[in-house]
Amino acid sequence: MRRRRGSRRASVGQRGRAVGKEPPRLAASGVLSSASKGPWSTISEDSVCRTPIFELYRRHTRHPRLGARDFYVLQAPPWVNIIPITEAGEVVMVRQFRHGVGGYTLEIPGGMMDPADASPRAGARREMREETGYDSTRIVELGRVHPNPAIQPNLCYSFLARDVRPTGSPDPDEDEETEVITVGLEKIPRLIADGTITHALVIAAFSFLHLYNSPRRP
Repeated sequence: MRRRRGSRRASVGQRGRAVGKEPPRLAASGVLSSASKGPWSTISEDSVCRTPIFELYRRHTRHPRLGARDFYVLQAPPWVNIIPITEAGEVVMVRQFRHGVGGYTLEIPGGMMDPADASPRAGARREMREETGYDSTRIVELGRVHPNPAIQPNLCYSFLARDVRPTGSPDPDEDEETEVITVGLEKIPRLIADGTITHALVIAAFSFLHLYNSPRRP
């Protein structure tokens, strides 16, 4: 997922859309709140650290049997990613240097939603255009996942873009090192199996795609 400036059966997307509760949101008081109820009740919550990517909160909670405990939550905007497929059946991907692993990863376009994005779909389309220079109007949602529900309440939305075409040059952030490449859709399962593709949210997006619209195997 990239850091944004200033601050992933009738047809694919009809039955492939996951159903779930909306993630917890910051209440007016600054405390994270959720409609779901469990054995842990929140007593208080305070911000520990704020970055351009996420904000870390310490949540002081109480359990009827275990007593009081502190937990830490990373609050982040919704994430989006998108699988761009050309008319020839090739996936437009991005080879990008990632500082977390200190090396290059092979990914589909994706990142955080911007405040100006009207919807996750709009955010995914923007990421595709910025990172690859390709575009399409044939975009459907494949599904959504919680990236790490142990510490994060946000969702990652995955989309599919059909018949993408180059409409301009990529426009990545100035501190990003990226290379746009195309890969045959039929090669994706092998690239996941041999460890070439390791990004969990990218694999989740392809899992949605393969589950609801299985490509021809090599």
